[in-house]
Amino acid sequence: MTYSDALKAHLASGSSTVARAWAVTRSDGEVLGFTDHDRALEFAGIRFAPESGMTAKALAQGTGLAVDNSEVYGALSSEAITEADILAGRYDGAELWAWIVNWAEPDEHALIFRGSLGELTRQEGAFTAELRGLAEALSVERGRVYHPRCAAVLGDGACRFDLAQPGFTFEGPVARTRDRVVFELVAVAGFQPRWFEKGRFRVLSGEAAGLVGLIKGDHLFGAEGREIELWQAIGAPVVAGDLVRLEAGCDKRAVTCREKFSNFINFRGFPHVPGEDWLVSYPVQGGAHDGGSLFS
Repeated sequence: MTYSDALKAHLASGSSTVARAWAVTRSDGEVLGFTDHDRALEFAGIRFAPESGMTAKALAQGTGLAVDNSEVYGALSSEAITEADILAGRYDGAELWAWIVNWAEPDEHALIFRGSLGELTRQEGAFTAELRGLAEALSVERGRVYHPRCAAVLGDGACRFDLAQPGFTFEGPVARTRDRVVFELVAVAGFQPRWFEKGRFRVLSGEAAGLVGLIKGDHLFGAEGREIELWQAIGAPVVAGDLVRLEAGCDKRAVTCREKFSNFINFRGFPHVPGEDWLVSYPVQGGAHDGGSLFS
């Protein structure tokens, strides 16, 4: 953390007007600001509200690579953090910044924590959220797996496929829904059967706007109808008329990458790795086990 000279002088004065402030960027891009001061503060282009939101416990930080850790807790309210938004997953992995600020001169502030929200628990109208520092990512095991199928995610930096190309997405309103898992759309023409299977289902409008589901099944009905089934229920209600986007699915096979997406140059799998049959194979030529080559 870096303190400005003005903030250092204020803290050294022995009579300080210091508060803490937090900003949360949710998975849908909305930014919320909170402070433990009794009045609203504004700096860094963010308004920090005092009415509700968060209070932080002690923050443990070090100069090494140990994971910074802390917790925040607060009340669930309709104005700020709601139970419905938590259940919908809008705060899962949300980015968080924490500052110390001179509330008499909000321009005098210093960033003391940056990370993300981890596990959220809720009970009796309140919530507690684990804070994970930037060093958390260093504890994640990384490495490539040698596997016949692709290790990239369709459209990410390794795949490099542009889903905005014509023919790989569809946007339209939902006609009917069932249990937030099955959605029927009409007038979805020009796509092959199961085109969107293993793809993404993005909600663009309505109460569930910003939420994403993974497509388990893509079934045709009628002339141009499509029934989309998700692996898990969307975390908020989706009603008839809500706008959604379907994104083409990829089963990560080499043939799919080549023929469906014409993107084999960016394939991140190893299609020629021998399978389990190789382990139990043995050399045979003319009916004799003579140790010769497996290939003629």
